[in-house]
Amino acid sequence: MQAADDFVDYVRLWVKAGKGGDGVVRWRREKFVPRGGPDGGDGGNGGSIWLEADPQKWTLLDVRYRRHISAPDGEPGGSKSQKGAAGKDVILRVPLGTAAYDEETGQFIGEVLHPGERLLLARGGRGGRGNAAFRSATLQAPDFAEPGEMGEKRLIRLELRLLADVCLIGPPNAGKSTLLAALTRARPKIAPYPFTTLTPQLGVVQDERGHSFVIADLPGLLEGAHQGKGLGLRFLRHVEKGAILLFTLPLDHPNPKALFESLRYELRSYLPALLEKPFVVAFTKCDLVPPEARPAFLLPELEVPQLFVSGATHEGLDTLLEVLRQQVERHRGRYKSSISLTS
Repeated sequence: MQAADDFVDYVRLWVKAGKGGDGVVRWRREKFVPRGGPDGGDGGNGGSIWLEADPQKWTLLDVRYRRHISAPDGEPGGSKSQKGAAGKDVILRVPLGTAAYDEETGQFIGEVLHPGERLLLARGGRGGRGNAAFRSATLQAPDFAEPGEMGEKRLIRLELRLLADVCLIGPPNAGKSTLLAALTRARPKIAPYPFTTLTPQLGVVQDERGHSFVIADLPGLLEGAHQGKGLGLRFLRHVEKGAILLFTLPLDHPNPKALFESLRYELRSYLPALLEKPFVVAFTKCDLVPPEARPAFLLPELEVPQLFVSGATHEGLDTLLEVLRQQVERHRGRYKSSISLTS
């Protein structure tokens, strides 16, 4: 369960590093070397499993469906003291800020905070020594070798504190939860009567290219929220974390324009900088209004996208998603630029 004051994405993984290859017993058989000698090689190390911070990743969606992850075993040693090939490491690329915990003990393993930073989740087993490694002045013909060590295996929990890319802003019963369910795989509570979300709900949108972004459905914004009315202060703290605001104005409201101004007033009263965030206006429940009557609801003074959508019939959702993708990509481009300037 996610805490009421944090957006946290959880993934549980069973990780198993590779076993080290066995050392081998071999003997030299060379012309003009009548007595020969041991020449069995060492086994290769097993592959390890790592986390790597990737600034191109924004959610844990890519690893969510890889519940069991195994690294290859090392190869056994060969003759002529040849070492076996090591098992290839498995690299799990995750967003910056991903933390890892041992699920069984609760131990904090670490987190990756910087691009390219790696964190070891499970170490591969060491390869066993071949009989050539045991030759000494007192032991000229060792006839034994070591087996490879087993790799580590453990149940891992990954956690990522998400900063919502898009925050849904609107009054209770504005159709925000229905919209979230229609746009993502999230399944928020939806009721056919006046009802407000009590805790933030998250959904992840992923397109055919594998790009993803996070939408947050926040508790309905009431008049007086900036003074703490309802869930106001908790709601507004979440809005601070969002990158893009999506104002949801239901067309069954008696005056959507006045509602929009009221929502902006609450944001301004809490923190004027919130109005500097990029935003989009979505007139929800558009299935209740015939197409020819909809233009009357548009706000001509705004130079931002204004769309008519319906979570119930899915009308306008493809266009809305494309607009939000463009806004998110534009914001992320600015964010990456700021990182490069300050790093």
